[in-house]
Amino acid sequence: MQATLTHDFLNFQCDRIERVLASHKVPVRVHGGTVSPRWIRFHMTPAIGARIATVRNLSEELALALGAQDVRVSRQGEALAVEVPRPDAEPVRLLPLLKSIGGVPPLTACLGLAEDGRPLMVRLPSPEVAHILVAGTTGSGKTDLMRAILSSLALHNRQSKLQIVLIDPKGRGFGPLAALPHTVDDLAADPISARALLSKMVAEMERRDREGVSSPHIVIAVDELHDLLMTGGKDVEMALVRLSQRGREAGIHLICGVQKPSAAAIGGMLKANFPVRLVGKVSSAEDARSAAGIAGTGAEKLLGRGDFIAVASGQVIRFQAAWIPPRDWDTIALRF
Repeated sequence: MQATLTHDFLNFQCDRIERVLASHKVPVRVHGGTVSPRWIRFHMTPAIGARIATVRNLSEELALALGAQDVRVSRQGEALAVEVPRPDAEPVRLLPLLKSIGGVPPLTACLGLAEDGRPLMVRLPSPEVAHILVAGTTGSGKTDLMRAILSSLALHNRQSKLQIVLIDPKGRGFGPLAALPHTVDDLAADPISARALLSKMVAEMERRDREGVSSPHIVIAVDELHDLLMTGGKDVEMALVRLSQRGREAGIHLICGVQKPSAAAIGGMLKANFPVRLVGKVSSAEDARSAAGIAGTGAEKLLGRGDFIAVASGQVIRFQAAWIPPRDWDTIALRF
């Protein structure tokens, strides 16, 4: 393990995990792990016949023994992992992260740091990406992650290659992005302007389909999707459904943020067209399943403040989302 945490501390935690589980007749061996900016993952191999459900049910006792508010138990193949919040957690700033990467491929967004310490990126035109749903309760870092995604795209793609459309019913989340030269219209902060903007995007998609063109790529970013659907009505929902179903071939991509992504809240047909899910802390296991599209991700035990999982093509990757502190917005503005 490589981190500022001492080896003695990490080894002490390993011993505690083994002792707690052994006391409940679940012998395991901890064999290393991973240290991220926000949490420590201890890898362990249970004895043959040990039940994974038993280990998960002991998460409260593990948390108490490790001096943590909560722990998350996950499975990776035949191995198990116990994820523990770091006592000296630190954020991941977007600009230094982008600088460390060097060259970023076209139309590729930087999400943050993956669990193995490497930058996690997503390429929008990929068939397995196309559209992204970002979910998480208040305090999860959902809007901060969406800001980082859009900023990283703007910083590495010319306006002639990428355009951005902003819809934000509360008018607060995307405010700093409205000054980007890539934005093609005013920020839509009410149902009427959002409906008009989405109608314009549907017309643009149809034009591109007729003419067989897909450039420049357009990213339609919607924060507080549920609120928009509640106030915008069927016209807004149908426009979003059409864009999610047919937009990729026309070079149009949706990035939508929602606090509670149930089928009842945003519609099953719309939700089905988001191949990539970025899920922060949610309220319950049921909300986690609905947000991720699969069960057993443990998103309800995430730490909040940028602690996310990425779900794509059946794979689950935990990552610390990139963040833009207020002082960095001036630096971003000077880039253009």
